[in-house]
Amino acid sequence: MIVLRGLGRLLFALVILLTGGWVALAFWFQLPFGQQAVVIAIVIWAIFVVAIVLNEIVKPTWRSRIVYGLAFLAVLGWWSTIRPSNDRDWADAVEHGVTGTVAGNIATLQNVRDFDWRSEMEFTPRWGTRRYDLSTLSSVDLILAYWDGPALAHAIVSFGFDNGDHIAFSAEIRPEAQETFSALGGFFREFELVLIGADERDVVKLRTNVRGEDVYLYPLTMPKPAMRQLFLSYIELGNDLAATPRFYNSLTANCTTVVFRLVRALDPGLPLDWRILISGYLPGYLFDRQSHPAGMTLDEFRSAAAISERARAAGAALDFSTRIRLPTPPAPTPGDGGSPAP
Repeated sequence: MIVLRGLGRLLFALVILLTGGWVALAFWFQLPFGQQAVVIAIVIWAIFVVAIVLNEIVKPTWRSRIVYGLAFLAVLGWWSTIRPSNDRDWADAVEHGVTGTVAGNIATLQNVRDFDWRSEMEFTPRWGTRRYDLSTLSSVDLILAYWDGPALAHAIVSFGFDNGDHIAFSAEIRPEAQETFSALGGFFREFELVLIGADERDVVKLRTNVRGEDVYLYPLTMPKPAMRQLFLSYIELGNDLAATPRFYNSLTANCTTVVFRLVRALDPGLPLDWRILISGYLPGYLFDRQSHPAGMTLDEFRSAAAISERARAAGAALDFSTRIRLPTPPAPTPGDGGSPAP
């Protein structure tokens, strides 16, 4: 009995430490004070948590437990007041989220991004309106950009049409001007979620040519009615985010989970898989579920999907989307490195 009581105390103390650590991080990312005041608040909170834990280990009382519970509930009350917004001073690249309307077979997208990226800090911004005939929708590709090791990849879904047009959708964090990405901050309501609709010459070139990321393109096997429904679901998501902002979450509302939820809406029987959460391993998931030549290995499957060198060779060519899908990089031609016409 004494042993069980001791284990119970240790378990309760662990719960206090974990929840107390969560509160400290919430303070760090969300308290609306200067850095010095935030640090002071975290130190005071840490002293309070340590005192409660020591009391729990040495001589637990219901009074200390109630005090901690009330304090934690007060923090949760404050946390519930933190709301997402579409009205902030956004970074240029996420100033607008894509929205759209559909009339018959014609989809009209507003705020399609087509930046000319020369570096991450130097670019020519372009936002426009584009129209797509959904009766000519011919392909869907999953693009994975690896930015920090083999486990982490950003997922982009690109739709192709019979005339060679492509439109890529990318669910991204929406940082404010001067704000930088933080994977940890993504758990603490630091960023809103935005859906970017972009030309591949923008969203792929940014990752291959400017950031130097390893990028892979995987064609998805999908019947045309499902392609259309998936395209429409992206329009619905963009319109929904424009009307009702929501927070990005590094685990539950990121680029990969958004893709999975949209695809699962088409096929409710699609199984859950750990590789969806650890997006860098999505190629293995695709390899298991998509058709490929008999005898092909996973490494060969990945190698065939690599497009970084082709994208770098294509530069700002107007036929960028065609070139990244060629089996080998084309020889550069005069004028390929220049900026495309507005």
